[in-house]
Amino acid sequence: MKQHTIQAVAIDFDDTLCLTEAASFAMENETLQRIGRPPMPRAIHKATWGVPLFVAILERSPGVDVEQFREAYRPIIKAYVEAGKLDNIPAENYAALDHLIKAGKRLMLLTSRTHTELKHMLEPDHLLASRITAFYHKDNTDHHKPDPRAFAPLLRDHQLQPQQCVYIGDSPSDAQAATQAGLHFIASLESGLRVREDFAAFRVDAFVDTFPDVVGAIEALEN
Repeated sequence: MKQHTIQAVAIDFDDTLCLTEAASFAMENETLQRIGRPPMPRAIHKATWGVPLFVAILERSPGVDVEQFREAYRPIIKAYVEAGKLDNIPAENYAALDHLIKAGKRLMLLTSRTHTELKHMLEPDHLLASRITAFYHKDNTDHHKPDPRAFAPLLRDHQLQPQQCVYIGDSPSDAQAATQAGLHFIASLESGLRVREDFAAFRVDAFVDTFPDVVGAIEALEN
């Protein structure tokens, strides 16, 4: 296999594979209400989007008891998932994943979510679990974006060189971690929360407006 061929495609989840910021904002405010705290404004949620939740919540709701928030948040996630209000990956995104698999790519998920936030997608019968080779999240990695060492376990576990991998994400912190680790990077603008100028400080191999566009972007990158 040619050295420049992309062998692994690592994907961020929130607002990359699935649009989730609006649902997350609603869930977090519902949690704050349950523990007797005032709601946060949408602006602060957008401004801190991409930061791990239990870190960001300290800025979104100053003075919050993080453990109390965490305990109240768990059943709300479950209720939103069961009601179909969270993590509904569009059929066309699954089709794009299948296209990449048929092209010989190994698919990984690398997210700032915790295991609690991710565990419903780790179930063997979940449509995503059957397509993803490995899941990397806040609870099974020692370093987290924007630290480029966030990619070290992925590279080590699968005996990959950075240039053989591309990361797809939606935030400048995604770009910082990936490019400083030596990976290729594709920026998703689908959420509307970011514009190209937000990534000006980093090397971006391609911008995509929808997730399925990554198929063509990776083909162009390899050629």
